[in-house]
Amino acid sequence: MTAANTPTTLAGQRSRSPRERLLDRLFIRLTLVLAVCTGVLLAFIVLVIAWRSLPAFQQFGLSFITHSAWNPVPGREDFGVLPMLYGTLVSSFIALLIAVPLGLGTAIFLSEDFLPPQPRMVISFLVELLAAIPSVVYGLWGIFVLIPLLQPVGQWLHTHLGWIPLFSTEPVGPGMLPASLVLAIMVLPILTAIAKDSLEALPPELRQASVGLGATRWWTIFRVLIPAAISGIIGGAMLGLGRALGETMAVTMLIGNANQLNISLLAPANTIASLLANQFPEARGIQVSALMYAALLLMLMTLLVNILAEVIINRLKAKYE
Repeated sequence: MTAANTPTTLAGQRSRSPRERLLDRLFIRLTLVLAVCTGVLLAFIVLVIAWRSLPAFQQFGLSFITHSAWNPVPGREDFGVLPMLYGTLVSSFIALLIAVPLGLGTAIFLSEDFLPPQPRMVISFLVELLAAIPSVVYGLWGIFVLIPLLQPVGQWLHTHLGWIPLFSTEPVGPGMLPASLVLAIMVLPILTAIAKDSLEALPPELRQASVGLGATRWWTIFRVLIPAAISGIIGGAMLGLGRALGETMAVTMLIGNANQLNISLLAPANTIASLLANQFPEARGIQVSALMYAALLLMLMTLLVNILAEVIINRLKAKYE
């Protein structure tokens, strides 16, 4: 039998039949159609929100972003989203500030065999279980457990550090601090899972080469493994930030829903997502358009976060690869 008549290729693999090649082409075209449909759906959502927000944009312009009033009284409508923008950004930043070191430390602990496999699997399951808890349950836990625990802490901060603007107000219960802490807990499973997968995906030769050169275990972790997996870790952090920006129910239950700008972490505040959840059912007229305007700003913020994540990840890949 000549080489031309053999049913296998030079690499020892069976050549694909015309039917299989047809199925491959159909599968590629089907996935292309699905990808295009996803993009079209996203564009449709953005266009609808932008169209519905057009009356508010024409009436308030860009001053909507820098104005602090929110007055839906008919005949005296005046809307500004600055306090909600501030609350959204600050609560998400604080949540990320807490969740990143905690999530990265947990990922290192779970990926570097500090424990036997069985206890490590149990801890990994418990961390993943945090992502399955409904946000309303986080909100209830925050109301009945976290806020009472934080009340003496907030009182101490106000009494001894009240000269700092961040603690300048008397703690009243709901506020920026408990909402941010609950957001950190909600972001933690996403960040931990992605960081753990990034560390476990590294080739074992990296660890072996570092140890072979005389590096300690911790030196290997912080100077070799983390820099090699930094793109995945940053990607997980940005994904968590996007989750924190759009979280609604738990934040609505804990932040106090005060439409006023206050720099203190102990004071009630508000976010764009909470504003939409609270006011859309009763909104009428120009107020609906103002809420759509706020929703459009929230979408733009998440888009900018994703773009920033891609830029950071590409630069880090170019640096470490």
